[in-house]
Formats: sequence, C-alpha cells, structure tokens
Amino acid sequence: MPALAILSAVFVVGVEQTLQWKYGASGIIGLLLLTVGIKAKNPAISSVGAVVLALLVAGPAL
Repeated sequence: MPALAILSAVFVVGVEQTLQWKYGASGIIGLLLLTVGIKAKNPAISSVGAVVLALLVAGPAL
C-alpha cells in the first residue's frame, strides 16, 4: 500500500509541474478547482475547474 501512495504522489506532482510549465498559474488554479470540487463532491466547483482547463487546452478561437 505505501508503494501505491508514493506512485500516486509522484504522478500528481508530475501532472502539476507539467501544467505549471505549459499553462502557468491558470492551469494550477484549474487543476486545484477540479480536485477540490471532486473531493468535496461539489459539481459547481469541479465544473469551473474543468472549464478552465478545457479553455487553456483549446487555446484562443480563430
């Protein structure tokens, strides 16, 4: 079980660092909102986080 926790923590830190490197502070805020919304079982907060991440990934509309 401790190995699973360590692998999970490494994965989360890796995703966080990738988002911060590629998308900046907005990516971290979107990920934070999504994570908090899922843990708190609050669909409004998780939806806002998902929308922020989707807008960052989609980029500007041409």
